[in-house]
Amino acid sequence: MTDQTRREFLVQGAGALSAISLLPESVLAAPRRRGQPRKLGIIGVGRQGRAIIAELQKLDAVQVGAVCDVIPARVNTAIERAPGAEGFAEHGALLERADIEAVVVATPTHLHRDIVVEALSAGRHVYCESPLASTVEGCQAIATAAAGASGICHVGFQGRSNPLYKRTRTLIRAGSLRDIVALYAQYHHKTSWRFPGSTPELERAANWRLDPEVTTGLAGEVGAQQFDVMHWLRNSYPVSVDGVGSIRHHRDDRTVHDTIEARLRWEDGVALDYRASLGTSFGRQHEILHGSNGTVRLAWSNGVLFREADAPTEGWEVYANRQQFHSQEGVALVADATRLAAQGRLQEGIGLEHPPLYYALADFVRSFHEGADVACTAEEGMRATTVGILTYRAIMEGVSVEIPAFA
Repeated sequence: MTDQTRREFLVQGAGALSAISLLPESVLAAPRRRGQPRKLGIIGVGRQGRAIIAELQKLDAVQVGAVCDVIPARVNTAIERAPGAEGFAEHGALLERADIEAVVVATPTHLHRDIVVEALSAGRHVYCESPLASTVEGCQAIATAAAGASGICHVGFQGRSNPLYKRTRTLIRAGSLRDIVALYAQYHHKTSWRFPGSTPELERAANWRLDPEVTTGLAGEVGAQQFDVMHWLRNSYPVSVDGVGSIRHHRDDRTVHDTIEARLRWEDGVALDYRASLGTSFGRQHEILHGSNGTVRLAWSNGVLFREADAPTEGWEVYANRQQFHSQEGVALVADATRLAAQGRLQEGIGLEHPPLYYALADFVRSFHEGADVACTAEEGMRATTVGILTYRAIMEGVSVEIPAFA
């Protein structure tokens, strides 16, 4: 290599560093406040709704002005956490407040459809927790309502807003993994999904995930979130799915599987092997993309790239922070690496500063407050949720299910 060629290589490497390794500072910044904070309502203030309140309070561009839940104790707790918020027992009454510009829907999945459609019809901006709905028809109804609405509809598939996942997508687009050869994902969380209730009616409502009449099981409730990561990173959707499930640990009166395995296949022959269980926590939740030049392991708050021995070196790796994973050495994926490296703070960039939920909510606020693109539209949410619902169907019926082509 001549001196001139070497200089050209270093210049190209620096360009690759900016294009491949980094996220723009504006992506990581919170939405900017302009005048008085804009008021939001939260519909459904159970466990997830309370987490949403905590993350929204980090954003000074918005203020939680109203909370809603059918259980009065939850409303009271939410008001304690969001001082000044007005409490409602019915979402229609909340939507009558003209100063509430946007709502976050965090009810059980099977209740999303009517609430989201009504909120969009009322001209509100809507953030709907994932999955979008409990039926394919419900997803289609929301997508149709969103297409004709004056407000925006953002679905909470969080991978699309996660800074580490965004960086990974850029790496994949740049060819850092080269040929994708296999995919793997899992959700392991030892818990029962069962909650007590003071009456039989309240107990059944609290345990909707175990209700075969409304649940989409592990595949729909948590799998769809991870399936969407693969859809988004690959920019394509699977064409078929099959799987199995059983009750391996929680041998109570449930009929919904606590452990599942599924295989989702793409048109190009790549397959995603997916496992989820409520009987073990080993390995927790993560996704792996195996490529011929390297493998990426993503775990929502951290990510590591493992390079193949014969893979070409890329210029951005000079800023890499290396980690050991079993016998393999990996490159930790760090958002905003050049700035941190210049400040001698590269180690601080490993992991996210906030929970993944924060970045999805920040993107939602940014979309209606600053006019930014919606990170996950109702149409994309419909697609990801449909894959989760069809995976659940394949597992429960013990058959291979074709996934319809998405335009």
